[in-house]
Amino acid sequence: MDDNIINDYVKSDEIVSNHNVMPQNLEAEQSLLGSILYDNKILEDLPISFNSNYFFDPLHSNIFEACISLIDSGKLADPLTLKSYLNDNKYNLDIDIEKYLVDLRNGVLSLTRAKFYAVEIRNCYMRRSLIIIADDLIHKSKYPSVDTTPDEEISNTEEKLYNLAEKDQINTGPSDFNTVLVSATKQINEAFNRKGKLSGVDTGFSGINRQLGGLNKSDLIVLAGRPAMGKTALATNIAFNAAKSSHLDQKESILIFSLEMSAEQLAQRILAEQSSIDSHKLRSGDIDDKEFSKLVVTQNEIHNLPFFIDDTPAISVGQISSRARRLKRTNGLGLIVIDYIQLIQASKVSEYQGRVQEISNITRGLKSLAKELNVPILALSQLSRAVEQREDKRPILADLRESGSIEQDADVVMFVYREEYYLDKGEPSQRENETQENFNERFIRWQDRRSAAEGKAEIIVSKQRHGPTGVIQVQFEAKFTRFMDLAQNENLPEQIY
Repeated sequence: MDDNIINDYVKSDEIVSNHNVMPQNLEAEQSLLGSILYDNKILEDLPISFNSNYFFDPLHSNIFEACISLIDSGKLADPLTLKSYLNDNKYNLDIDIEKYLVDLRNGVLSLTRAKFYAVEIRNCYMRRSLIIIADDLIHKSKYPSVDTTPDEEISNTEEKLYNLAEKDQINTGPSDFNTVLVSATKQINEAFNRKGKLSGVDTGFSGINRQLGGLNKSDLIVLAGRPAMGKTALATNIAFNAAKSSHLDQKESILIFSLEMSAEQLAQRILAEQSSIDSHKLRSGDIDDKEFSKLVVTQNEIHNLPFFIDDTPAISVGQISSRARRLKRTNGLGLIVIDYIQLIQASKVSEYQGRVQEISNITRGLKSLAKELNVPILALSQLSRAVEQREDKRPILADLRESGSIEQDADVVMFVYREEYYLDKGEPSQRENETQENFNERFIRWQDRRSAAEGKAEIIVSKQRHGPTGVIQVQFEAKFTRFMDLAQNENLPEQIY
């Protein structure tokens, strides 16, 4: 473009004469806007993600937004219609905005190059953003805060870089209601078009899928239970089912952080479940040729699934975030599983604030990560010993260790409960001065309850931010460390809360 008013506008910008100028290309911005004014259909050729934030010049950003508003409302965007939109703009006081718009349109040399101008404008924006991130990191490294460790600074910088790479922005700010409304309507439309299909990650359990709609993006789902209830087995089953479903559909990876068990132990559990070979026999190597052949076949069937295990002990939320971001960038990410919350390493600062505050910081960090990556996080949690003191051993929300923060931050809280375990521990013995007849009656009642509970477990949904609570009956096979749907579980679980 060689029109005088455009050249004068470019030269008059004080930043252009500065040797430390931020990356920019005002000519490309002018050429793109001129192309849009010449032919509004040029907007259709631009990437969907292209937005006004990419422009270096505030005037150009406002012109682009005004074009979008007019075109989206079915009107023509040209110098005459735009003038009324931009007259009151504080950036237009020193120039004749109508003449500037006309010169932009008249200076167009090639409409076919518009998309290349858009790429150049975005590249300049990305470089400016990188400079801002680097400058902020340099400043905080030179003048560190006593409350922030270098590891936390690394995590914060990685988060900004991830947001820049994935969302073309360093930090998210307020969104106008119209934008949010469009996004919400889109989600409703997608739900309508699914015609009953899952909205979230497939857990492999029909009851859980019906109750929760799968594991939904950006949700923090807490799965809790007392020792020996099978919470690790259930989480592993869900994660592996999701990996199989993901392998067939979106090819998104499943990432499990196993802070208690080694990756090899977890893999053995998965092999036992998938091959239906006793897990104890696998650990001891006590398997025959037929079982070994079955194991090999199972291994060949599942070894290519997008399933990742990180068994780093005492890992921090920052490290979890860093590794999850990296995996999402390289392999895609559909679900994160963490076993378990109380083993996550707290920050040095929160260590002096007490255990409750430590857990609060951890769960808050996990919820933030779920929102940032837009994936569900299934985090396991311990329960307090209060359960053991009650006659009814079914857990409730108050039984969560450091329950306040976990209950508050979680979108869904589920408990695993196996009555069979407690009945086995409470096998009746004859009491002093109890008649044989009374003991026999009591023993028969225990046997009946034990028989009814054998091989069964309850998944108790005690909190769900976006839906109902209730109980889901499932089958549990301890020797295979495997949970399964009950054959007769055809109806929605009864709501009990």
